[in-house]
Amino acid sequence: MNFFNTRITVDAGIASTGLRMSDSSHFDPLDREDAVLAPYAMHTRASRGRRYAEEAHPYRTLFQRDRERIVHSTAFRRLMHKTQVIVAQTNDHHRTRLTHSLEVAQISRTIARRLALNEDLTEAIALSHDLGHPPFGHAGEDALNDCLRDFGGFDHNLHALRVVESLEERYPDFPGLNLSWEVREAFVQHSKNHNAPELGEYLAAGQPMLEAQVVDAADSLTYDTHDLDDAIGLDLISLEELEGVEFWRQAAALVRRPGLSPEIMRTGVVRLLIDWQVRDLVGHTEDLLKTACISSVAHVRRATGQLVGFSPALALLKADLERFLHERVYCHFRVLRMKHKGSHVLRALFDEFRRFPELLPERFARRRQNDAVERIVGDYLAGMTDRFAQQEYLRLFHPTTEV
Repeated sequence: MNFFNTRITVDAGIASTGLRMSDSSHFDPLDREDAVLAPYAMHTRASRGRRYAEEAHPYRTLFQRDRERIVHSTAFRRLMHKTQVIVAQTNDHHRTRLTHSLEVAQISRTIARRLALNEDLTEAIALSHDLGHPPFGHAGEDALNDCLRDFGGFDHNLHALRVVESLEERYPDFPGLNLSWEVREAFVQHSKNHNAPELGEYLAAGQPMLEAQVVDAADSLTYDTHDLDDAIGLDLISLEELEGVEFWRQAAALVRRPGLSPEIMRTGVVRLLIDWQVRDLVGHTEDLLKTACISSVAHVRRATGQLVGFSPALALLKADLERFLHERVYCHFRVLRMKHKGSHVLRALFDEFRRFPELLPERFARRRQNDAVERIVGDYLAGMTDRFAQQEYLRLFHPTTEV
């Protein structure tokens, strides 16, 4: 079967898809997966399951339940008030970790559907990929990593694993969210820190699943394009400056027309850049899968390199855009000032709570019998939103602020 050209019409009847009706008069979700997913997609039947055994749901797959547990988690809701790269509380329009995660999930699901991958697993990985980020963007991560350098450091991917395995407290029968092995693996595979011995079970699997590779690529194209959009909206850069970026210039030439307002021009080009990257990614990935003769998850695991990616021509355009963002946006003095401020807040909080752990909330203070104080403080700070971290700073260091 050619999975790149197959189209399945659901309303054509059960016979056309091979789906069976269960005793409760519902389609068996696992039979649906067998009918619509490519052989190199991760099927629920092949999952390594959960750390703590649970009874299967009658009509929701394992990965569908993962996705829903993530959406209902406290850590996911906190993403609403965590900034991404541009740490600047200038207005309510620029993106947060939450809106970024939703955008990555939307784009990832589109790509997964085209490639006949497991959409529920893809979406679960996409929605959870930023759960471990601390406040104040990358500046916050750098600050915490420095504070914890003698205690294992800080990596947002591995912290996300801690969040879903133990720090979330929502269920009476197990700690964390008890997500599937495949979603947990994605955190580890995305991390650059592979030294911890407890990560061995994940790394031994081989190359990441295609679903995880799709999320990584969608994450990259999303934050590049949307950081650009936010930077324009925050007046960090102008449309005129972008004419020096080849990727933007080519897209703008297709959007520009007489009488078009700067706002519509901007959103039109951003939309085109996203669509351009998605189309290129899908086409090049299809070529890679065909060339490598990938016909199973085992083939994916044994592959010598990434199987999801952009064409060489688009990769060059993307690299040029990223250089521009680094030079003109991420190193803009306004952004650097906010990063410095966020870093200062976290370092001051870390030092104070480390010296006086009795100031920690009870939930964290009671862990002092089993865990190092530094790691407990790191967990507390990493879970904060930008706003809450600033409030804690004022409560501790500003004499007129109420506790």
